[in-house]
Amino acid sequence: MAWTDERVEQLKTLWSEGLSASQIAKKIGGVTRNAVIGKVHRLGLSGRAAPSRPLSRPARTPKPRVAAPVKAKAPAPRKPVEALVKAPDPEPLPNGEFATVLTLKDSMCKWPLGDPSSGDFRFCGHRSKPGDAYCEAHAQIAYQPQQKRKRKVTDANAALDAVQATRRMNF
Repeated sequence: MAWTDERVEQLKTLWSEGLSASQIAKKIGGVTRNAVIGKVHRLGLSGRAAPSRPLSRPARTPKPRVAAPVKAKAPAPRKPVEALVKAPDPEPLPNGEFATVLTLKDSMCKWPLGDPSSGDFRFCGHRSKPGDAYCEAHAQIAYQPQQKRKRKVTDANAALDAVQATRRMNF
């Protein structure tokens, strides 16, 4: 497509009206946005009389947050899980010995008992459900439901929140 004098004049008027390059390309027809931009630069057209984009809305000022004083509760002391569940004594094998790494089977509880570096280290050895690693008692110890995390709120956090709220209002 060739830039005729007629099209160049149309480009100049549309550009001075503040239309964007893509809007001008649609009105002229047969040219792309990039072709319009290139021609504007070659012609040395200056800035527009009006901006091509509508003015953006003014930013809303956020409402200041007032931090309410929060009384911190002392968490209840947690009892060890082992105290809640009575773990069974290790079960001896038919030969009278206890389960070791070499004698463990899929259906046996693999809960370790004792220090692995000592000679009396062993495993629980009780029957476990198919697909489970531990017997019922040790499974209750091993698989605890996840505790809900409590957010610690301190006076320092409340002060920081108040400072951030005033910064948002000032800018």
